[in-house]
Amino acid sequence: MMRWGLVPFWAKDPKIGNSLINARAESVTEKPAFKNAFQRRRCLVAADGFYEWKKEDSKKQPYWIHLKNGEPFAFAGLWEHWKSEEKSITSFTILTTTPNAFTAELHDRMPVILPKEAYDRWLNADATDVLSLLKPYEASEMAAHPVSTVVNSARVDDPSCIAPFNQPAKLVMRKAQTDT
Repeated sequence: MMRWGLVPFWAKDPKIGNSLINARAESVTEKPAFKNAFQRRRCLVAADGFYEWKKEDSKKQPYWIHLKNGEPFAFAGLWEHWKSEEKSITSFTILTTTPNAFTAELHDRMPVILPKEAYDRWLNADATDVLSLLKPYEASEMAAHPVSTVVNSARVDDPSCIAPFNQPAKLVMRKAQTDT
């Protein structure tokens, strides 16, 4: 498996990955941290949805955003392999773009969701041939609902994280994992 937060092969310290969980589509061909991976190491990041937080009054309400049809999908991603004498890390980042009309109500960015028919192209075409894929997903195909703030804890990893907020949530705690 890969660690989320791209660690460029040239990085002196792997902690740089903590600030590189997303890559802006508009600058991915220019930024040193992403340029090489965009040319040679694109990947698909499987998902069935993602979260965004909307400020409502003095609180931030999390929302579960997914496709209306409920099917899994793939984000456009980049990956790298970093190595030192002591350790080796394979990491990835998710590309983001401007929001579509649906997600704009929640956030000023959204992940690049690739249509299924573009998966092979994303993985195998020349980098200049995939730039047109880095756009907002079709808003009419997306849905969202508010969820409990249990999603704010990395210790919670169960169906309650995506249950509509008005339903009671049953919590299952898990041990927080750390990278070694």
